[in-house]
Amino acid sequence: MKLLNFHAEGGVRAGVLHPGGVEDLATTGRWYGALPVTRDGIEQLGRQVGGPPDGLLSLEGLQLAPVVMAPEKVICVGLNYRRQATAAQASLPKVPSIYGKFANSLSAHGAEVVLPPIDHKYDYEAELGVVIGQEARDVPEAKALDHVAGYCCVNDLSARSVQLATSQWTAGKMIDGFLPIGPFLVTHDEIPNPQSLGIRSFVNGQQRQGSSTGDMIFSVARLISYLSRLVTLKPGDVIATGTPEGVQASAARPEWLKPGDEVVVEIDGVGRLSSRLVAPRRRRAQA
Repeated sequence: MKLLNFHAEGGVRAGVLHPGGVEDLATTGRWYGALPVTRDGIEQLGRQVGGPPDGLLSLEGLQLAPVVMAPEKVICVGLNYRRQATAAQASLPKVPSIYGKFANSLSAHGAEVVLPPIDHKYDYEAELGVVIGQEARDVPEAKALDHVAGYCCVNDLSARSVQLATSQWTAGKMIDGFLPIGPFLVTHDEIPNPQSLGIRSFVNGQQRQGSSTGDMIFSVARLISYLSRLVTLKPGDVIATGTPEGVQASAARPEWLKPGDEVVVEIDGVGRLSSRLVAPRRRRAQA
C-alpha cells in the first residue's frame, strides 16, 4: 500500500492511494486520525482496505502532511554511498556516521521551505527514508527488516557553511522544514529489497543525482542493526539512510539552492517528493 497523511477539517487524516485517487480512511470508517506508525497497525489497516470505494479524493487537491507526524527520533546517516565518498575525496567509513535532526525539520510534499539568512550555501540530499514499525533493540542484521513499517522519500536539506563550521553537523541540518518527507509511506511488503532502488534528485527539472541504493556502504538492515545497539528504536522513528553523489558540496562550481527553486526527490517504487524553496517573509514593523 501507499499510505499518506493529509490536512482536513478536524485535523490530519490518513489516506490510501488507489489508481483513481485517495481513499479518506475516516470517511470509509477504516481508520481515524493520522497514519498508524506500528507495523501491526499498518498490517491491520491492510487487512481492512479492499478495492477503491466511491468518492475518491484527488491527490492533487490535497494538502499533504508528513507521513510521520511526531517521531521520537530522526536519525541521519552521513557518507553512506561509495561513489559519494569518492566524490568527497573521503575514505570509506568503517562504521556509520550518525547525526540527528528533530521533528521541527519535518515538512510535507508540496510544502514551501524557508531558507533563512544564516547561510547561503544551501544543498539538497536525496535519501531513502525508513520508518520503524516495531521496537528494536540489539537486533541481528538478518532480522532487521522485520522491524520496518515502510519507506518514503526524504530530502536532507543542508546549510553547508553552518554544517561544516564545526565537526558536529547537526546545526546545519536542524533548521525548520529541512527534512521534507513523503509523499507516501510505502509499506514494507511492497519493498522486499531496499537495496535495489533507483534514486534521483532534480532542481528546477534538471537532474542532479542519479544512483541506486545498491551503492550504499551500510545497507538498511545493517543500519537498523547497528543503531539498535546504540538506542532502542521505536515505532515512528525515521532513519535517513544517506545520499548518493551529485550534491553541490562536492561540485567544482557549486550552484547552491536559492528561493524559487523546486527540488524533487524520486525513488523507484516509493514516490516523488517535491519542495519549493522560499525566502523568509518580512516581518511587519511594530506600531
